[in-house]
Amino acid sequence: MPYVFPPAAQVCVPVAGSDTLFPVRRVYCVGQNYAAHAAEMGADGRQPPFFFSKPADALVPGGGDVHYPPATGDLQHEVELVVALSGGGAAVSPAKALEWVYGYAVGLDLTRRDLQRAAKEKGHPWDMAKGFDQSAPIGAIQPRASIGHPEHGAISLKVNGQLRQNGDLDQMSWKVAEVIANLSTYVELAPGDLIFTGTPAGVSKVQRGDVLEASVAGVGELAVKLV
Repeated sequence: MPYVFPPAAQVCVPVAGSDTLFPVRRVYCVGQNYAAHAAEMGADGRQPPFFFSKPADALVPGGGDVHYPPATGDLQHEVELVVALSGGGAAVSPAKALEWVYGYAVGLDLTRRDLQRAAKEKGHPWDMAKGFDQSAPIGAIQPRASIGHPEHGAISLKVNGQLRQNGDLDQMSWKVAEVIANLSTYVELAPGDLIFTGTPAGVSKVQRGDVLEASVAGVGELAVKLV
């Protein structure tokens, strides 16, 4: 049966060291998964994980030039470890959750912080603060067969060469297996899903012309210029 108009192209992320592509289904994100970042956002103590989503076409594979979004005066950076799934299901146990992981990448969760604050104050959804166009730059996916499951190591971000965020993966309040298991109690996960796992402290405002350099030890690097 013909389409009314041509369907959108499949969103894919390159796989490091290969000419294959990872086809993306959904993009999930974990909020405030590092205690220091939770504190700078006004939270207190270890909170249960909570999730939000970005559209798959918000991804910017490989980084490069990213358009500064409209309707904000406070765009902020959040460097994150991204989990790529090749398995899925519902209500998986933490002991089995890592079996679903295909690999890992470094990503950026760009956030219209002023819109997010206003939405929080009114009890409104965060969609326009988090899920706007080009809000999720992502580097190549490193297969876990090559790097294993990174449980510790530096996660950092520089803006114009100045270090803004500097943490360690072992500072996650909820580890990767726990995040996958918890998320799978809300939705049925599937191959092609990506999970942004939260950001360390140090998020701050960026402007047009800024160059952002994100890094996760053993996983990769990602460079973005806001234009």
